[in-house]
Amino acid sequence: MLRWLFEAELHVLGSTILWREVVGNGFGLASAVLGMRRRVWAWPVGMAGNLLLLTVFLGAVFATPQQVDLYGQAGRQVFFFAVSAYGFWRWHRGEVDGGAAVLPRWASARERLALGAVAAAGVALAYVVLRALGSWGPLADAWILVGSLLATYGMARGLIEFWLVWVAVDLVGVPLLVAAGFYPSALLYGVYGAFCLVGLRAWVRVRRDLDAAATAAAPLPAGAP
Repeated sequence: MLRWLFEAELHVLGSTILWREVVGNGFGLASAVLGMRRRVWAWPVGMAGNLLLLTVFLGAVFATPQQVDLYGQAGRQVFFFAVSAYGFWRWHRGEVDGGAAVLPRWASARERLALGAVAAAGVALAYVVLRALGSWGPLADAWILVGSLLATYGMARGLIEFWLVWVAVDLVGVPLLVAAGFYPSALLYGVYGAFCLVGLRAWVRVRRDLDAAATAAAPLPAGAP
C-alpha cells in the first residue's frame, strides 16, 4: 500500500501528477478545516501531510515528474512538523469553549512589530540560503517558507492575524507552483486563500462574542444605577 502511494500517478490533460501530492494536500486542507474549528486534531493531520509533501518537493531526491527542487517548500514541511508538534502540545493543554482548543485573540502591537521584524530578516536569510542551494524561484520560495512558519506559529498562539499571513503566502504560492508544474498544490493554495478568509471571519466572530460576554459579565462601577 505504501509503495503504491509513493509511486502512483494521475494523468490529467497531458500532465503527470503524483497521488501523494494530492493526498498530502488533502491532509493539509483537512488540517485547515480542523484549525478553523479550533480542534487539536488539526496538528497531527497536518503533520501527516507534511511528511508526504516533503517527498514531493525534493524532485532530485525522490522520483517526481517535475524533477524540480523547491527547497523552501521542502524545508517548510520539516519546520511545519516541528512547529506543529508545539501547536499540538499547546492546544492539547486546555480544550475549552465546548471542545475548542484555543481562544482567538488579536496580536498586541509589540507582537506585530516582532513578527514583522522576524519576517523581514527571515526572508532575507532564506533567500540567500535557497539561492545558494539552487532552489527554483528563491525569493518567492523564501517568503512562502518564512510566511508559512509565522502563520503556523500564530495559529498555535491563537493569533487571529495568522489567517491574513496565510492569504499573503497563498498569493505568492499559486503563481510559483503553477510555473513549476505542481498543479494540485497550486490549486489547493487557491482554495486555501479563499478558505482563510472564511476562517478569519469565523475567528473574528468568536473573539467578538468572547468580548461581548466578558463585557456583559463585568461588574457595574460603584454608584452605577
